[in-house]
Amino acid sequence: MGDHDVSAEHSEQQSKLFMKALLADLAALEKIIESGQIESGNRRIGAEQEMFLVDSALQPKPIAIELLETVNDPRLTTETGKFNLEANLAPQPFAGRCLHKLEQELAEVITLARQGAEKLGGDVLLAGILPTIRPTDLTLDNLTPGLRYAELNRTIQQLRGNNNNIYIKGLDEFQYVQDSMMLEACCTSFQLHYQVSAQEFARLHNLAQVITAPLLAVAANAPLLLGHRLWHETRIPLFQHSVDERSNLQHLRGRPPRVSFGEAWVKDSVLEIFREEIARFRVVLTKHIEENSLAVLARGELPQLAALRLHNGTIWRWNRPCYGVNEGKAHLRIENRVLPAGPSIIDEVANAAFFFGLMSALPEEYGDVTRLMSFDDAKGNFYAAARHSLKAQFTWLNGQSIPAATLILEHLLPLAQEGLKRADLATEDIHRYLDVIEERVRHDQNGAMWTLRSLNALENQAGAQSSRERRHRVLATEMLAQQRSNTPVHRWALAQISPTQNWSQNFQTVGQFMSTDLFTVRPDDLIDLVACVMDWKHVRHVPVEDDEGHLLGLVSHRDLLHLMAQGSTNSPEPIAVKHLMTPNPVTATPQTPTLAAIELMRHHKVGCLPVIENEKLVGIVTAYDFLSLSAELIEKHLKENERTE
Repeated sequence: MGDHDVSAEHSEQQSKLFMKALLADLAALEKIIESGQIESGNRRIGAEQEMFLVDSALQPKPIAIELLETVNDPRLTTETGKFNLEANLAPQPFAGRCLHKLEQELAEVITLARQGAEKLGGDVLLAGILPTIRPTDLTLDNLTPGLRYAELNRTIQQLRGNNNNIYIKGLDEFQYVQDSMMLEACCTSFQLHYQVSAQEFARLHNLAQVITAPLLAVAANAPLLLGHRLWHETRIPLFQHSVDERSNLQHLRGRPPRVSFGEAWVKDSVLEIFREEIARFRVVLTKHIEENSLAVLARGELPQLAALRLHNGTIWRWNRPCYGVNEGKAHLRIENRVLPAGPSIIDEVANAAFFFGLMSALPEEYGDVTRLMSFDDAKGNFYAAARHSLKAQFTWLNGQSIPAATLILEHLLPLAQEGLKRADLATEDIHRYLDVIEERVRHDQNGAMWTLRSLNALENQAGAQSSRERRHRVLATEMLAQQRSNTPVHRWALAQISPTQNWSQNFQTVGQFMSTDLFTVRPDDLIDLVACVMDWKHVRHVPVEDDEGHLLGLVSHRDLLHLMAQGSTNSPEPIAVKHLMTPNPVTATPQTPTLAAIELMRHHKVGCLPVIENEKLVGIVTAYDFLSLSAELIEKHLKENERTE
């Protein structure tokens, strides 16, 4: 959890004082390590659970602040968006039934959050990226109030110097101009903590880097972003872009981003990472530091290293070092941040068992992994897993090329099992969770693959072609149902439109069933082009827009018939669209209620409503859409009557 106690002061003096405290903290940590005061011999694990808050239509519901007041549980706290929530779970000794206790506490806090959300008309959904999230959810109105979030947003925008143009290519292409850090609110994760000693940190951190690729391959659960099919774990590039404060010049210089896999192996000590963070990354959050860490250490006490921890909390390595003091003892942890939230609680704990088991087994099995693999191969494996998950091809030890699924089944799963046995975990828990990993690989179905296959199946169902939002809502509905039953994702049947589904939630607004696959023209295009588009694509309305996507007019099939009746189509002079289009047509927004849209069309006697959002054309809804909707609802009621007779 990031430190929420930050300062809004932006003076040069404040910056200098904070930097002085930051350097003192690093010097103090060096002394703590040298004097052997970092706890060793005790292995503990922990976790953080992020989640989405959704409404009855499975869309983001910004109720986090009210929910926290309602539930009043210290384990629950805020995240970036008002529709995000985070739970911080109790650390457990890595032994016995720790995994079972982790699953129990996860279920407990999610149930508490869900009960609080239900009182406010909402629910809780676990997903790497929520399928139903929309650009309108990503405004600063939904940024969680509090200095940490406001200051992060302000300083990142200030350092970047302009809006951030984001481009991610997967099965689809995603381009987005970001004017805040709110895209980060699209991502929720399940973060793992693994306590290590100072002496073993370098070796274990390097191993964590190596196994992050197969861990991500088996656990990917975020293939959709704002309707686009991208990487199997789109959180990886999205999180990097959302808080990227680098200027164009820094990009050209090759400066790494604040969210990264890293650039090299750790050679000797955790100090290498902290020194790199201070030397390379600007301070974006400060606070008044009361303790002099070196003076505290000189008194024989342990400092909190508040400045170092605050700065470290604004640099998001996928395997991040953490320092803490608990019960009078200083400790180090490796925080693995790569896992997405979901698909279910048992899936998450299975992912944790796989990670912890490998972290326990590989030091003896691999030794110094840097002698067996180049850092570039470990990094390449990580990005291959993010893009393709179980379909990825890895470069493993000694340059061996191996498919991700083969590596996991034939090599890593037996090692993870041995590692959990070595840590003296309960045999029943080892089988319960690692069997989930094995079956997931054998069934070739993690959360990302289930989502993409379900989406493809939904596109082929009758009536589903016209509304991307509707298909994504079906996905989210099925996710929630499976999570409530705690069914592992390899057992999930593909999502489908159910005849018993509550359709009243699917057609409340225009945005839920408008068409977003638009064929448009420019005002200077020939009217002949419009006629061809109508003929080729079987559409009766073609919007006219400028190069920036602003709606200028509309050409209808009736306009063309009127032109033909006048004989103008035989004119030797070409006719431009702007001379025929209806300027300033009646429009709706995605939030326009369906009944209001129908009344608009009746009142103005039009057969089409272009849909406008942020002054740009985003969709279109026609009388035919309402006719299809009516036919579908009639069919649904007829089937329901047949079942009751």
